[in-house]
Amino acid sequence: MSSLVRSLGYRSCMFASAEEFLRSPQMNDTSCVIADVQMLGMSGMELQDELVVRRPRIPIIFITALPEERIRRRAVAAGAVAFFSKPVDSHALIQCLDAALRSS
Repeated sequence: MSSLVRSLGYRSCMFASAEEFLRSPQMNDTSCVIADVQMLGMSGMELQDELVVRRPRIPIIFITALPEERIRRRAVAAGAVAFFSKPVDSHALIQCLDAALRSS
């Protein structure tokens, strides 16, 4: 994912966990977050909840291997700009990322 984002000319940072991202100086400079729904430690949904408080306008794109309609609805209702199932269609992700960055 990071390679794809960089190939589009964007800067990309990867983090081992949501907690690591939230503690990093990059959290305040990030223009868009691409996160898995299921991660070690804090989940993607918990990360979204925290970002709604700290950075309410930051676009979030979710990716999951286990798509559940209930989780998709929750993520979108909380402001996620997209919710993709794995494997991700790279063209759809690129369009979504470009749109999210233009609107932020």
